[in-house]
Amino acid sequence: MSSIWAIVPAAGSGRRMAAEVPKQYLNVAGLPILEHTLRLLLSCPDIRGLVVVLDPSDRRADSLESLSDPRVGRASGGAERADSVLSGLKVLEAEAGWDDWVLVHDAARPCLPLADLKRLIDYVEQHQVGAILAQPSVDTMKRVNGKGRVAKTLDRNKIWRAQTPQMFRLRDLHDALSACLAAGLEITDEANAMELQGHKVQVVEGPACNIKVTVPEDLALAALYLRGVKERAS
Repeated sequence: MSSIWAIVPAAGSGRRMAAEVPKQYLNVAGLPILEHTLRLLLSCPDIRGLVVVLDPSDRRADSLESLSDPRVGRASGGAERADSVLSGLKVLEAEAGWDDWVLVHDAARPCLPLADLKRLIDYVEQHQVGAILAQPSVDTMKRVNGKGRVAKTLDRNKIWRAQTPQMFRLRDLHDALSACLAAGLEITDEANAMELQGHKVQVVEGPACNIKVTVPEDLALAALYLRGVKERAS
C-alpha cells in the first residue's frame, strides 16, 4: 500500500508582508505561522512523515517545536518554488517509494481544518488520481490587459481559486517539476507543472478558511480562523 508524505516549502521571504522576519515566523494566535502548519500536518494519522524546505541560512526554524519531531526532515530551498519542492522530494526519496503520494502544502496556510485535509486524502486514495483543494469563485472575474483595462469578463462558474495541499504521486510530481524547470517554464504551483506535462488534476472543494497569509491584513483573519479551528477541535 502506498504511503503518504508531505512537503512544506518554507524558504520564501514573504516580501509582500513587509515584515522584519519572513512571514512564516510571524506569531498568530500564540504561535508562529509555520508551527501551526506543521502541527496540522503532524496531527493527520495518514501522513507518514514530512519535509520542511528552508532557506539554508535560516536559523529561526531551530526554535520551532515541530522541527524536533522525528517524523520531520529538512531540505534546502532553491531559487524558485519548483526547485524547493524538488529538493524536498530528493530528501523523501531516501524513505519513500516512487508510487507513494506526496502532499505539498504552503507554509503560510495555517488554518486548514484537519477534516478537509483528510477529505482530500480520502478522495485521492479512493479515485487514485492527483488532486488539489480549491474554491469556486464567488466574484465576477475580469481578464485585464497591460493597460489596466478589462479585456473580457470570464465565466465564474468555471473559475476556481487553487489552494493547497496539492497531492500527487512522487514519481509524477518529480518528473513534471524537473521537465518544467529544464524547459524554462514558469510555474505557479505543483498542479500547474502536472497540467503542463499532460496529467489530469482533480479539484476537491476546499474551505474558505484555508487562506494563504500574504499581506498584513491577513494576520487578523488567520487569527480568527485559527481560534475557530481550535474551538471545533475542543
